Amino acid sequence: MRWLCSIALLCLSIVTAGSAQIASGWPGFRGPNRDGVYREPIRLEWEGLVPMWKRQIGGGRASFAIAGGRAFTIEQRERNEGVVAYDVMTGRELWINVWRERFNSPFRGMMGGGEGPRATPTFADGLVYALGGRGELRCLDAATGKVVWRTNILHDAGATNLTWGMASSPLVFKDAVIVLPGGPKGRSVAAYDRKTGKPLWTALDDKTAYTSPIQITIDGVPQFLIVSATRLVGLSQDTHAVLWEFPWKTDHGASAAQPIVIGGNRVFYSSGYGTGAVVLELTKDGDRFTVREVWRNIRMKNRQSSSVLRDGFIYGLDEGILACIDASTGALKWKGGRYGHGQLLLAGEHLILTTEEGELVLVAATPEKFQEVARVPAIDGETWNVPAIADGILLVRNMKQMAAFDLRASIR
Repeated sequence: MRWLCSIALLCLSIVTAGSAQIASGWPGFRGPNRDGVYREPIRLEWEGLVPMWKRQIGGGRASFAIAGGRAFTIEQRERNEGVVAYDVMTGRELWINVWRERFNSPFRGMMGGGEGPRATPTFADGLVYALGGRGELRCLDAATGKVVWRTNILHDAGATNLTWGMASSPLVFKDAVIVLPGGPKGRSVAAYDRKTGKPLWTALDDKTAYTSPIQITIDGVPQFLIVSATRLVGLSQDTHAVLWEFPWKTDHGASAAQPIVIGGNRVFYSSGYGTGAVVLELTKDGDRFTVREVWRNIRMKNRQSSSVLRDGFIYGLDEGILACIDASTGALKWKGGRYGHGQLLLAGEHLILTTEEGELVLVAATPEKFQEVARVPAIDGETWNVPAIADGILLVRNMKQMAAFDLRASIR
């Protein structure tokens, strides 16, 4: 309680707009399609841009799910993990649901280091799905924060935790919520009934990585794309059988970036620690797919951020330096701007970046040349968390602070 009181006192109510309800638009990790793309216009004139509000927040590496004027994230509050709902327009805390748990990585200065939960919550149909650093999975009522159901995915799967904790954001698909506990004996991927928490199915034997499952369709076949500690896998959405696979290992088992689907039947993937990037071409062959390696190089090494795709070109942080490569050939178009282990989103013809130092940057998303358009202060301290944006309101956070910026195109 003392901690909550101090939070209230430290909250900076730099509010420039009322708490009007805004529509749903960013249901979880990296947006509706988990591709880091915001598909509405944004404000491009950043002169005089300051936070609408800024406030203290608990520890953790998660991002936000945004729906109905509320932002949901997961934090470390002293000895408790907690899912918290905030008013997007004011930063006011609306509710918190906590449980006794404290994850602390044994390493600092490496991917995912530090205290607190990692996985971004997911919003769907009035419910919030949140995964804690040690496997606690909770389904909460988005309006009140009350528990609908709960389980521990590591216990259910007979799995051991990862060095840097559970980091995979739950994926809601039809009547299921899908998570990656990384258990043995066919329990690496697990699906639960999203309304009741009843186990539905499990698949694979892989040790999990630090990525989140995504839905894709290749050659008309819907599937889940899973990045484990040792391979990329296309998993049938109907039978949960392996449709294709490609070996991929990263030092420390630390694959953390999200894959990108290119042109309908190609998949781009990248990871850090010198591993590099690859583009795979998938061709349907009976009940499975054949895999052809189109190109592979070390010109893009996504250590703990994910790249984005625009008009055939891939933009991402190559071990902290922004780079643009041709998606069809892997050719480097340019490198420029040292942003550390920050994050980026694509909004129209521009990239929105958060730097590791907590700055907010606007860069033109063009293969012609590197062009930084604007840079403003955002939050204080080491910032690895992925930003989130809905209806033009951008939310950023790190282990200590969170802030909101009004990037609506109508604002000047």
